[in-house]
Amino acid sequence: MLNAQRRNGSGDLLMTRRKLKLIEPVINEEEIKGVSNVLRSGWLTEGSVTRQFEEEIKKYLGVEYAVATTSCTTSLELSLRALGIGPGDEVIVPDFTHPATGNIVEWIGAKPVLVDVDLSSYNIDPAEVEKAITKKTKCVIPVSWGGNPLDMRPLNDLKKEHDLVIVEDAACSLGAEFDGKKTGTMADITCFSFHPRKIVTSGEGGMTVTDDPALAEKISSMKNFGMRIEGEKHIFVRMGTNYKLSDVLSAIGLAQMKKIEKMIRRRIGIANYYDRLLARSDLITPPERRKNTRHTCQTYSVYVHKERARDKIIEDLKRASIETQIGTYALHLQPSYQNAKRVGRLERAEKLFMNLLSLPLSHSMLKKDQELVISRIEKSLQAT
Repeated sequence: MLNAQRRNGSGDLLMTRRKLKLIEPVINEEEIKGVSNVLRSGWLTEGSVTRQFEEEIKKYLGVEYAVATTSCTTSLELSLRALGIGPGDEVIVPDFTHPATGNIVEWIGAKPVLVDVDLSSYNIDPAEVEKAITKKTKCVIPVSWGGNPLDMRPLNDLKKEHDLVIVEDAACSLGAEFDGKKTGTMADITCFSFHPRKIVTSGEGGMTVTDDPALAEKISSMKNFGMRIEGEKHIFVRMGTNYKLSDVLSAIGLAQMKKIEKMIRRRIGIANYYDRLLARSDLITPPERRKNTRHTCQTYSVYVHKERARDKIIEDLKRASIETQIGTYALHLQPSYQNAKRVGRLERAEKLFMNLLSLPLSHSMLKKDQELVISRIEKSLQAT
């Protein structure tokens, strides 16, 4: 329900409007107890709890190695550095993504090459990737956007043909599946986020997963000042920095992993009802959810077909205490990417940037909340 009760300074009962949030962390006593135990232990930096968190991710995905980091962004950085990618190299990234995906390529001295995405899946278009490959291309960073898993088959074909590596930005997609395979098991390296807008959160944090022991060793070392433990000795074998994830944050993530499947099922259920509400709409298209995939619905973004209506909807719903958001960015339209290399006109990414609308999908939502969201959108569209 949107209405909630509170009392004013005189003790009078007032009715206030509860805000419908885009997403809300699902936090209960398990997370609080986990953090409390870490605080009482006296060991607050990365330690045994972070190791448990890594083990839980490995077990859940069925991968050989998982390395916790401060964010998905730093996971991407460490991955590219471990692969030896740097100045003179090109890395292909989708134009439709958060700037972090391309930023990290520039940050290590390589050059991002922007390519277009598919208008239905919102994910990178393999045909555009193929057009962008040159002798300088070393890596592709596809993004499984919003919880929609990638079909890695065409990308892996390109990888073999052109001797490339694939580092997946799966910030939004822990728990997503394609043909029964979990995101995190189909690329050379996959990087996840635990930001509060993600289904599983630790406040901030990231995880790098791979089946390659050499890459895992390099990433683990570089995130800890270049250190390697040999017996009782700490030896610094390469240059590195501090991207360790504290036990405080890992305790939250560890508790979250115990209920990840329950949270995903809840989100899919809410998304299913949105789909039903939008089934007859000619002006709004729900996100694609293919039969051979499990879309985790981390973000439920609909395509608004009425031009220049999306931003007005956001403002109209904001006044009704309903939080919505754009999908994400078309990088080539951002000032920091004006000089970036691009392949093609990137028209689909631009359309998604201008017309995608992310709807609230919080676990406390009721069906009547969802009905209100859609009715407010329809009202806004009628007035546009």
